[in-house]
Amino acid sequence: MSSENKPGYTHFGYEQVPAGEKQSRVAGVFSSVARRYDLMNDLMSMGIHRLWKRFAVDLAGVRPGETVLDVAGGSGDLTKAFRRAAGPQGQVILSDINAAMLGEGRRRLIDAGVSGVPLVQANAECLPFADASFDCITIGFGLRNVTDKDAALRSMRRCLKPGGRLLVLEFSKPVIEPLSRAYDKYSFKVLPLLGRYVAQDEASYRYLAESIRMHPDQATLKDMMEGAGLERVQVYNLTGGIVAVHRGFRLQ
Repeated sequence: MSSENKPGYTHFGYEQVPAGEKQSRVAGVFSSVARRYDLMNDLMSMGIHRLWKRFAVDLAGVRPGETVLDVAGGSGDLTKAFRRAAGPQGQVILSDINAAMLGEGRRRLIDAGVSGVPLVQANAECLPFADASFDCITIGFGLRNVTDKDAALRSMRRCLKPGGRLLVLEFSKPVIEPLSRAYDKYSFKVLPLLGRYVAQDEASYRYLAESIRMHPDQATLKDMMEGAGLERVQVYNLTGGIVAVHRGFRLQ
């Protein structure tokens, strides 16, 4: 499947659509799956997504008193961990472009007894925050759904304080060929069935499998982050490269 787009078009899974349509179509996917999003994550990853998120949280190294923005924070797993790390003197903001996902995040944070977290409905491509606002920004399993990834990386870099760090936790490309073949079979045969029988939405989970394949690989995303002005970009492959964490810094 070619990653090249016609002028004015972008990928929605394997389908090429007008760039202006992708945001609304992605919104439809996540509005549909919001209520069962975490259950499906557990089933799809056999619970390993919790370890991936824990690694990202540890790598972020949030300290008491810091300011953190969790972009495309969905159901709030990363937000919850960062709120506890930042403590009462810090601030953590949960943002997502999708109102249904924000609502799910609010519900889960309340259920976990986490308070003091502002929720902001925001587009990662044009974040509504002042320059140099945050010590740490994360985007977990959200960048692949953004229409203009370069714009989102520039926007997040702009919002970082000098010395601040951006972490991108995202599905990536397996680095071992036998794993890659097995992963493809799982993604295109098992995931849609889980979507059909658990979330009653086979099409959305087929899109999720396709969107992973269209996302830039580890080296390409590293180049994109450097092109957005981030420095000291490092890549950490998890589970054989099925998932990767990219960390970069705004040094000035």
